[in-house]
Amino acid sequence: MDMDQVRTFREVVEVGSFVRAAESLNVTQSTVSARIKELEVRLGQSLFVRRKSGVTLTAAGKRFQPHAATLLRVVQQARQDIALPAEMQAVLNIGGQFSLWDRILLQWVGRFRTARPEVAVRAEVGTPESLMRHLADGLLDFVVMYAPEARPGFQIEKLIDETLVLVATKAEHTGSNESDYVFVDWGQDFGAWHSDQFPGYTAPGLHVSLGALGLRHILTHGGAGYFPARIVAKDIAAGTLFPVRAAPQFVRPAHVIYPVEGESDVRRAALESLRAATAVDAAAL
Repeated sequence: MDMDQVRTFREVVEVGSFVRAAESLNVTQSTVSARIKELEVRLGQSLFVRRKSGVTLTAAGKRFQPHAATLLRVVQQARQDIALPAEMQAVLNIGGQFSLWDRILLQWVGRFRTARPEVAVRAEVGTPESLMRHLADGLLDFVVMYAPEARPGFQIEKLIDETLVLVATKAEHTGSNESDYVFVDWGQDFGAWHSDQFPGYTAPGLHVSLGALGLRHILTHGGAGYFPARIVAKDIAAGTLFPVRAAPQFVRPAHVIYPVEGESDVRRAALESLRAATAVDAAAL
């Protein structure tokens, strides 16, 4: 079976549209349509009901969905096993949101590789949506993220709390009511909390979805924004950033999510190592 067709099927299911699937896969809409049509011919069944508002799965499409995930997982695992060097005995596939690599995963991966040199680690950085999709498809052993989506068959554990503090490049800055305030989208939970804490807040001078970009902006051009305390600690000590007086803080927990079934010795050891590393990190704060 053509894996491009299977991947395209999965993407259409995820986004609910041939147009959005084409954008996500970086191909034309006609390519998506052709792949789905060929897959339907091969299976002898219609997989989608086409409407102007998008597409939905047929009964056959719903039955094919878990098989598509299995096919992709098997192909991925086969590629990894074949590509392993002779001295490697297993592969650990992990994922994490960008800002959590520096916070948790970067140092932990180095420690784990030192302790288990026979295990190859394949790491993925992505959006919460892509990470959850790859985890559900069996392409990742576990994912570290801020707000994982609860799904049947997956376990969520809190690893550590991240404290976001409001800092500014001017000691006299008053916070989110000034025009140079940068709103960093730390997720829906942060957005709801922010609205409650700052009811008079209207619109930011700059809205960014990546914390590193927002921090670089205010360090270059001036301004204020919410950032992890551990990230801005050096700048505060150096006098390039100042905590905004009396500003509330937001505690944002980071979690690990993994499948309940199919646990391997490697994944078990990796999770135990990750828990121990984050426990030490939290105790040091």
